Amino acid sequence: MTSASTGLIDRYGRRAVDLRVSLTDRCNLRCSYCMPPEGLPWLPKQEILTDDEVLRLITVAVTRLGVEEVRFTGGEPLLRPGIVGIVAGSAALTPRPKLSVTTNGIGLARLAVPLRDAGLDRVNVSLDTIDPERFAAIALRRRFDDVIDGLSAAAAAGLTPVKLNAVLLRGINDDEAPALLRFALAHGYELRFIEQMPLDAQHGWSRDQMITAAEILAALEAEFDLSPDPAERAGAPAETWLVNGGPAKVGVIGSVTRPFCGDCDRTRLTADGQVRNCLFATGETDLRGLLRGGADDEEIAARWRTAMWGKLPGHGIDDPSFLQPVRPMSAIGG
Repeated sequence: MTSASTGLIDRYGRRAVDLRVSLTDRCNLRCSYCMPPEGLPWLPKQEILTDDEVLRLITVAVTRLGVEEVRFTGGEPLLRPGIVGIVAGSAALTPRPKLSVTTNGIGLARLAVPLRDAGLDRVNVSLDTIDPERFAAIALRRRFDDVIDGLSAAAAAGLTPVKLNAVLLRGINDDEAPALLRFALAHGYELRFIEQMPLDAQHGWSRDQMITAAEILAALEAEFDLSPDPAERAGAPAETWLVNGGPAKVGVIGSVTRPFCGDCDRTRLTADGQVRNCLFATGETDLRGLLRGGADDEEIAARWRTAMWGKLPGHGIDDPSFLQPVRPMSAIGG
C-alpha cells in the first residue's frame, strides 16, 4: 500500500500532510503572550529527541504517512544546535518534502545561508512591532535589530517568500496594523496577523482582550484597499487579501473567531516526541517511547495513524467546557 492510502486520516475525512516539528521548548525571548518573564522549567535534555530520532520520525511521516511539508518550530528552533543537519537530512528524503522554519529571527543572520544550502525553502519570522522600544516591552529583550538583520539575511539567501507573523495586543501594539503592513510591502515580505490564542503559560488569555480578525481588517481597510484573494485557500490557516489590487497580499489567521478546523491538514510533533493531533489537544501520543523501545517504522506509523484518527472536529474555544492545554505554545510548537 502507498503512503497516500495509509496516511494520517481522521474520522471527518481530513488528511494531515503538514507536519510541525518542535525542535526545542527553549526560547531567547520572553514574549508576554507566550511565557512569563522568568521563563519556564525547560524539558530535561534526556527527554528531548536526538537529531537522529527527529529525522527518523520525519522519515516515517514522509515515506509512510504521506506528509508533504515539514515546518520546524519551537520554542525557538534556531537554538537547536543540530538544526542544519536535521534540515539536510529531511531534504534528502524521497519524496522530498517542502521545508520551512518559524523563528523569531534571532540567529537568522548567521544561519540563513547554511539553512538554505541544507535545503530549507523558506522562513516565517515573528515580528509584532516595528518600534524597538515596543519590541523590548513585548519580548523583554533588546533584540529588535537582530530580528531585522535576520529578515534581510533570509531574503538575501532566497528563503522566500519571507513571511512575517504578527500578534496584536490590546493597549500595547494594537495601533500598528497599518505600519506593519507598510513595512512588509516596502521590503517584499508577506505579512500574516495571528489572533492571540489561549496558549500562554500564564493562562492569562482573555477573549475580551484579544484583538479580533475583524478589528485587524478594519484597521487595515482604513489605509489600504483590500480585496479577497482569488487563489484557493485549501488547508492554509490564513485568509488572504490582495493589497491595493495585488500582487502583494496580507493574511489574517483568525484561529479563535474564524476557525478553519474543517480544513485542518496539520499534525504536530513536540520536542520530546509526543504527537498532538490539534494545537489545542489535551492529550498526546508518545512516539519517543516506541523509538527507544525498539519499535520498527511500521509500528510507529500505526501509532501515529491511531493518534490522528481520534482528532476532534474542532478546537472548541467557544465551548464553555473548553480547557486550555497544559502545555504552552513554546512547549507545543507553532
